[in-house]
Amino acid sequence: MLYRRFGRTELQMPVFSCGGMRYQFKWQDVPPEEITTDNQDNLETTIRRAIDVGINHIETARGYGSSEMQLGRILPKFPREKIIVQTKVGPVADGKEFRQTFEQSLQYLQLDYVDLLGIHGINNAETLDYSIRTGGCLEVARQLQAEGKVRFIGFSTHGPTDIIVQTINTNQFDYVNLHWYYINQWNWAAINAATRHDMGVFIISPSDKGGMLYKPPQKLINLCAPLSPMVFNDLFCLSHPQVHTLSLGAAKPQDFDEHLKTLDLLDDATEILPPILDRLEKEAIATLGADWVKNWEINLPSWEETPNQVNIRVILWLLNLAIAYDLVDYAKMRYNLLGNASHWFPGNKADQLDQLDFRQCLSLSPQADKIPQKLAKAHQMLGGEQVKRLSQS
Repeated sequence: MLYRRFGRTELQMPVFSCGGMRYQFKWQDVPPEEITTDNQDNLETTIRRAIDVGINHIETARGYGSSEMQLGRILPKFPREKIIVQTKVGPVADGKEFRQTFEQSLQYLQLDYVDLLGIHGINNAETLDYSIRTGGCLEVARQLQAEGKVRFIGFSTHGPTDIIVQTINTNQFDYVNLHWYYINQWNWAAINAATRHDMGVFIISPSDKGGMLYKPPQKLINLCAPLSPMVFNDLFCLSHPQVHTLSLGAAKPQDFDEHLKTLDLLDDATEILPPILDRLEKEAIATLGADWVKNWEINLPSWEETPNQVNIRVILWLLNLAIAYDLVDYAKMRYNLLGNASHWFPGNKADQLDQLDFRQCLSLSPQADKIPQKLAKAHQMLGGEQVKRLSQS
C-alpha cells in the first residue's frame, strides 16, 4: 500500500479507503439479532482483507443503515492506533440533535473516539448555514473534539463547486470528501482550494459515481486498454498529488483486487495515461463533434435558473457519456435520479419539453439552438423508471 499525508491532519492515509456503504445488511437501523451471520461474516472478512493489504482507513456514516453497528463488532478487535476510522453525520438545524446522532454512531462503533468526523452533505446554502452558524453542527463537532471523541473534522459534499469552495474557504475544516474523477472533473477548483488550505482530499465513489466501472461497456474497455477502466480511473485520480485517497465501496473481499493493480503503475503514470486520455478525447470528438465537445458547457444556466428547474448541464453531460463511451446504463441510473434525490442530486429531468421555453435561460449559450433537441434526445434515450438514492431504498 502507498500512503499520502492527509493534509493538516498529518495522518498517513492509504491511497485507497474502505468505504462502508456496500457491505452492510440493510440501509436502515435494525435490531442486532436481525443481522444474518452470512452478511456479518462477509463484512468482517472484507475488513480483514482491507487491513491485510494496508487499507487501514475505514469510512462509514450514520446514514448507512446497519454499517456502523456491524463495524462495531469487528473494529474494536484491531489495535486502535493502527486504524483510521471516519463516520459522518448529516447537518441539521438543531446542534443538540447533531450531537445525539453522533453519540449513537460512537455507541454503534463501540469506540471511544473517531479519527475523522464529517458533516455529511454540505450540498447547498441551507446545509452550509446549519453547519457553520453559531450553535450549529461545526460548533458541536468542536465540542466533541475537545472532549476527545473526535480527532479531526471535515465535510462531505455532493453540492455545486461554488458551495464546496465557499465551505473550504471558511478554513474551519481539516478535510473534504467530494466527487472528482475522469468523467466528472467539475470540482477541480475545489480540490485546488482544499490544497491551499492544506486539507485532506478524499474522493467519493470513483468506481460507481465515476461510471459504474465494475461493469464497464466494451467500448470503454477498448478505449482504456491495456488498463481496465477501473484501474485507468484510479491512476488518473492518483496521478494528481492533490488527491490523497479514493474510496472503494467494497461489497466483498475480492473487490479490492482490481484496484490494487494501480499501485505498481503510479510511478509510470506520465507515460501510461497520455495515450489513453488521447483516445478518449478523440472518441468524444468523433462521436459528438469538436464544436460541441469544446463549447457545450459555456454559459449554461444553473438548474435553479431554468424553466421547471431542468438540470440542463447534468443532462447534457450524461448524454455525452452515453454517446461517446456507451455509458448508457450509468447515464440512465443518474438521469432517473433527477427529481428524486433532493439536494444530493438536484434539478429535474427533461420530460416536459413541449411545455417549456428555454430561449431566455440559454440566451448566452453558443449551443442554444442545439440544446432543446439534445435534451429531447437525452430523455428519449435515458428516461425510465424513477431511481432512488441507495439510502432511500
